[in-house]
Parts: sequence; C-alpha cells; structure tokens
Amino acid sequence: MKIKSLYIVFILLYFAQQAKSQELLKLEDAVKIALENNYEIKLAKNDLKIDELGNTIGNAGMLPTISASVVNNNNILNTTQTQIDGSERTLDGARNLNLTYGVGLDWTVFDGLRMFARKEQLNILQKQGEAELKLAILTRISDIYINYFDLVQQQQQLAAIDTAIVISEERVTTAQNRYSIGKAAKLEVLNAQVDLNADKSLRLKQIELIKTAKIRLNEILARDVQTDFVVTNEISVDEQLKFDELKSSADQQNPQIQAQILTKNIAEQELKQVKAGRYPTVRITSAYNFTRSEASLGFVTQSSGRGMFYGINASVPIFNGSLQNRNEKIAKVQLENANITLEQQKRSLESQLNAAFTSYVTNLELTKVEAKNLDIAEQNLDITMSKFKIGTITPIEFRTAQQNFLDAKVRYSNAMYMTKINEITLKELAGSLSF
Repeated sequence: MKIKSLYIVFILLYFAQQAKSQELLKLEDAVKIALENNYEIKLAKNDLKIDELGNTIGNAGMLPTISASVVNNNNILNTTQTQIDGSERTLDGARNLNLTYGVGLDWTVFDGLRMFARKEQLNILQKQGEAELKLAILTRISDIYINYFDLVQQQQQLAAIDTAIVISEERVTTAQNRYSIGKAAKLEVLNAQVDLNADKSLRLKQIELIKTAKIRLNEILARDVQTDFVVTNEISVDEQLKFDELKSSADQQNPQIQAQILTKNIAEQELKQVKAGRYPTVRITSAYNFTRSEASLGFVTQSSGRGMFYGINASVPIFNGSLQNRNEKIAKVQLENANITLEQQKRSLESQLNAAFTSYVTNLELTKVEAKNLDIAEQNLDITMSKFKIGTITPIEFRTAQQNFLDAKVRYSNAMYMTKINEITLKELAGSLSF
C-alpha cells in the first residue's frame, strides 16, 4: 500500500473509532457553547447590562426629586415668663410640640448644560460596553479557533505516527523473516525492534499532547475539563486575504480602537461637565406641608396650618479658590491623554497587522514547499520499502527514509496550523472574525 494511502486510512480509522465513543465537536458547536458558557463573555455581558441600566435621564440629573418628610420636635421645660405689666408666670414641666410633615419637590432646571453632557456620556459608556463585549467575544472565539485547530494538527500528527508504526512493524517482520532464513543478522532484528519501540513511545507522548489540548479547550468552553470529544480532521486556510482590506476593516471595526475612541469621547463630555461649573444653577423647590404646634404656656397654646410652598433658587459662581481653573486644566490633560492613547493603539494595531500579514504570507508559501517535500518523502519511502523488502538497502537507509517522511508530515501539519493561526489573528485584529 502506498504511504499516502496508508496515512489517509489511519486518520479516517482514528476519526471513525473516536467518533463512535466520543462527542464529535464541530467548530461552530464549540463557538456556540462558548458564547453561552464562557466566564469572560458572561462578565462582559453583565457589565453591559450595568451600563444599560445606568443610561437614564434620571441618572443624568434631568428629573426632579420628590421626597416625603416628617419633623417632630418636642421639649419639656421649666418656664418663667415676664408679662408686659411686670407680672411673672411660671410653669414647671411645660410641654412644647412642633410637627411638620409633607411632600417636597426639588428640581434643577439649569446647571450650565452639565446634565446634557452627562446624558451623552452615559450613551457613550453604553456603546463602550458594547465594544468591550465584542472584544471579549472576539478574544475568546479566537482562543477557541486556535485551540481547536491545534487539536486537528495533533490528530494529524498522531495518524502520521501510526503510519510510521505500521511501517516499523512490517520492518520487524521482514527482518525476522530474513534472520530466520539466514540472510540477516540478529542485530538487524534488534535494531528494527528498538525503532518500533521508539515509535510507540512517540505515540504515547502524542496522545498526552492531545489530552492536554482537549483539557485547555474544555476550560475555554467552561465545561467539565474531563469531557472527551473528537474534532474534525482537516485545516482549511483562507488564501485570499488582502492587507489593504484588512487594514480598512481594522480601522472601522477593531473593538480596541472603537473602545478607545469612545474613551476619548467620554473625556470630551467630562470636560463639558467641568466647564458647566462656570454657569449659573437654577433650582425650583416646592412643597405641600402640614404644620402643628402646641405650647403649655403663652398667648397661643395651639396652632396648625397647611399649604403650598414654592420658590426659585439661583446661584452664580464667582470665586471658589481657583478650583474651577484647576479642574478644567485636569480635564483637558485627561482628554489629551485619551488622544495620545488612541494614536498609540492605532500604531500598535498597524504594527500587529503588518507582522501578522508577513507571517501569513510566509507560512502560506511554506505550506506549498512542505506539501512538495511531503510528496517527495512519501515517494522516497515507497521506493525505500520496496528495496528493503528485496534487501538492496541497509536498515539505516530505511529508517532514515521513514524518519524523513514523519518529519515532513509534521512540518507540513505545523505549517498549515501556523498559517491558520495567522489567518485567525488577522481577522481578529480586523474585527471580522465570524462567530
């Protein structure tokens, strides 16, 4: 059987055997589970809910406050009063009561437009929460893609090792047959068995890598880390990515840039709120109260009343120890820092895009080279096996050809994986990673 056909058979057998007893976890299913279960995504969703609940005109200070109040003051006094005619009136333990209760309204109708700047700031905070949620989702989905395709390549490498084991077992059988008829020394059989054991040892290590990769993916999916599953057996790469399109998309959709733009907008609204301190504040107050008073000694021993109270309170800031100037300067510096951070993130994004795209192009070419190398290694091993069976090459030459095939398969698998990682990174930076 040709080496390539043997490899395909083993990977299909592995996939079929695993699928019988384990869950087949498709990439889209893994993404769906993460969107429902992942802790970072849940926290980002809750943070967005907090921003949404806080985005109200009442929280911005545009609505009046209405409160009910009760004031009840009592005292007991030993009282002496001197009348106008000079006589005195004395009463020990005189009781006095003053009771006021009612409903009051306090409404700031103008505060230098601070409340409108605050409402706009709350709108921006909600949008920033949405951008941070998108960032959390993209980051976690990117982690899922990376870990998922890592598992795919680990399975491919296990299939390659299984292929090598079958070849090594055939070599041991051939060596034993040659030894039994006196055409080979015992040393040849022992060397073949040593190489077979080395391949089996490599397989055990590869199985450990697969189990570890499954644990990592289960952790991201926020489910039992011991959950066993199998992934698909292919890595497909998008070979049509264009740098200009990615950069344009990143400028418009990258969640980190969008979040920083919103941070700058928040700083602008903060400056407007601080500047509002230079303008007058106008408040309307109103209340409907009931009053009652009692006195044990005096001309009036009891009185009561009820009615509406209202008024307008206006204040104009004149001097507050230069705090207004200081606060405005601080707000302007904070706005400047937000602009600097935004420019810094734009440059960082451009740098990451360039580096990732360079790696993407390099690995794309590398996969083509490694595909050719793999094809050559397969042909070489096929020819070597045929020659080994008729005894025209040495066991060392056979092992070298076998090892070259395994190395070529691993390099090709790694090149495909790295190209896929670069593709995922570019789409994540561009904000276009699908989920």
